[in-house]
Amino acid sequence: MSSADPSDQRAGRRGGELVLTLALLAALLAALLPVMRVMKPGGWLLGAVVLATAILAAGFVARRFRLPAVAVSLIEAGVWVAFMTVVFVRHTALLWAVPTPETLRAVPPLVDEAIERITFGAAPLDDHISLAFLIVGSMGLLAIIVDHVVLTARMPLLASIGIVAVSLIPAIAVPREVDVMAFVFLAVAILFLVRAETRSRERPLERASERSAGVPATALGIGAIAVVVAVVATPMLPQPAVRAGAGLGPGPGIDATLQLGDDLRRPEAVEVLRVRTDAQQAPYLRATTLSRFEGGIWEPDQVRTVPLESELGLGRVSVGTGVRVSEYTTSVEVVNLASVWLPVSFPAVSVTGLDGRWAAVPYNRTVISQSGSTQGQAYEVIANVPRPTLEQIRQYSAGGPELRDETTSLPEETPEIVIDLAARVTAGATNDYDRLIAMQRWFRGGEFRYSLEAPVEDGFDGSGAEAVAQFLEQREGYCIHFASAFALMARTLHMPSRIVVGYLPGVATSDVVDDQTVYTVSSSLLHAWPEIYFDNVGWVPFEPTAGLGVPTSFSPASSLPGDPDDPSTSTPGATPTPSTSASADPNRPIDPRDEALPGTPLAGVNPLPTLGVVMLILLLLALPFLVREVRRRQLTAAGRAGDAAAAWTMVQDAAIDVGIAVPAAESPRGFAQRLVDQHGVSAEAMETLVAAIERASYAPSGTRDFWLGDAATDAAATVRAELLAGAPVARRILAVIAPRSLIVRPGSVYAGGAPATR
Repeated sequence: MSSADPSDQRAGRRGGELVLTLALLAALLAALLPVMRVMKPGGWLLGAVVLATAILAAGFVARRFRLPAVAVSLIEAGVWVAFMTVVFVRHTALLWAVPTPETLRAVPPLVDEAIERITFGAAPLDDHISLAFLIVGSMGLLAIIVDHVVLTARMPLLASIGIVAVSLIPAIAVPREVDVMAFVFLAVAILFLVRAETRSRERPLERASERSAGVPATALGIGAIAVVVAVVATPMLPQPAVRAGAGLGPGPGIDATLQLGDDLRRPEAVEVLRVRTDAQQAPYLRATTLSRFEGGIWEPDQVRTVPLESELGLGRVSVGTGVRVSEYTTSVEVVNLASVWLPVSFPAVSVTGLDGRWAAVPYNRTVISQSGSTQGQAYEVIANVPRPTLEQIRQYSAGGPELRDETTSLPEETPEIVIDLAARVTAGATNDYDRLIAMQRWFRGGEFRYSLEAPVEDGFDGSGAEAVAQFLEQREGYCIHFASAFALMARTLHMPSRIVVGYLPGVATSDVVDDQTVYTVSSSLLHAWPEIYFDNVGWVPFEPTAGLGVPTSFSPASSLPGDPDDPSTSTPGATPTPSTSASADPNRPIDPRDEALPGTPLAGVNPLPTLGVVMLILLLLALPFLVREVRRRQLTAAGRAGDAAAAWTMVQDAAIDVGIAVPAAESPRGFAQRLVDQHGVSAEAMETLVAAIERASYAPSGTRDFWLGDAATDAAATVRAELLAGAPVARRILAVIAPRSLIVRPGSVYAGGAPATR
């Protein structure tokens, strides 16, 4: 039997490894492309490409010196450490490249900041050193891992699955229209990778020329599965939680820390609630309130709770003599909202229909979960709304004896602009209500503009005292800035105030249930507004945000129907209830968020989010089985074409799948005898296979016994079936759904353990 020149063999191996390294780099770059949908291109992209190239190049050079696999990985890790140190934290290192203890201390803040920007930011994220550190570092680590898996362990299929999974992360984080070209590029890169790996290796008992024909179909199957997962399953996934800690489980949540700008700038709006009511207009829905303010942030109220179903519950609404109260019932269906705070109309006196354990907060008339979340709930809220006349509200003072001190406290260093503007804007008013109306009118006038981006661009995207001061100077911002400024200015006038977080009324749909219009509330309607406490009335909401909703106002008694002295007569009044249908109310102010939010308007609810998740999970679970089935069919076809090594590999794979050792030192005849003696397979079938593999091993190059192919392949199928039948049930199931032969090669250290017994 002829043999090739050793120098030619070495040159061929080096060439094969170079091609394989280039194929691996192409696959890594293909996996990096989807990141650009959530991160603006910048220095991170160049850094990731350079680091991945440097690591793979270092591994290629190290292998040329025949260094052990561990040494190769250590060299690559050294390149990673040196690159990350020089590029990101060289000011803490020795000679700009050698890490020091200070270098290690500088890493956690970078990672924490990157995670915070990812959690609270909106895609596409701006290029920032912390995000670049995280992406470039992750790319380098991935390069080290897949380099070892492909070039050392020779498991390109496993590496391909990992690369596909990494490339899916941005698509899952920000569901949008699928970038088909990016995923086609990824699939082609994976095909190239698998093909290059196959050409670069040599197997015992078979020649590369004999087996290379069967690989493209297997690789094509892997690439097709990757494209199916990416193109079909990913778009059906539901939106992720809006903010870490804000929601429980899948779906948007409610942020009670007044970081709503991050939520409102999210690229996609989803339907969260469906609402109908017997009131003339859909109400605002509150989730929680924030009263404590010490200069930095507004903090959610931490107050006593009672079981919702107890006699105390939310309690009744107390008003002064002669103040009318109107009762309204609102039905709410949670479509896609995961929060511990239940959106309710105000002031709620009863909430029914909830599943699980819920507690009432009488102080601010909110409802909070004691187990679970709002997801999937459908409930009914009864609210008793005070309706004082204009004359009555002007007589009442803002304040009361039972209020908590935190509703009036101001930070020690309240900006002068807050105090001065409050005094100047309300200079002509003679009562608290008129002062508040003057402030509301001033904010909603032409001097202020609603903007989601200006606070970020100019560095005052927050609700603290300094952010409020800059907002009052810049006069551009969104609901948080308007609400915070209004509440602080009211406190400088000695009026108790707080901020409410909840949802604006939704958009009217064509659906009607029990003669009531159904309103849809999207995640983009998350909102914040201020409330001021009035004696004899309670907490009164105001709407200072420019362009949003309808400002609060009360009507004089002379303009109201019925007897003004009859408290049972319903009157329009204070709760800011903007019209939600432009066609129904042509004077409705245009919601500035309609133009401020990117993407298309919410057209409806995706009816398949849950089905999409289930399909994706099932597909991922079935992926090993599908890959194994493609490989088995290809081996069968090759075996019937006269490739005895293919039939023999079928038996080796089946043995590995059921936990039988396939050591490299064992001859085919010895392996066959062990299967017959210890595992009860057919001696006749094994004899056919041994004869075929021995004949193929010593026959002249290129010789194929087509007449023996069918017999050897049928024998391999028989042995495979007998091995599966003789294995324990648990092992048999694993052999089907998670076959070890996909990642364990015959003759490898993982396949050469102690022989298994029946």
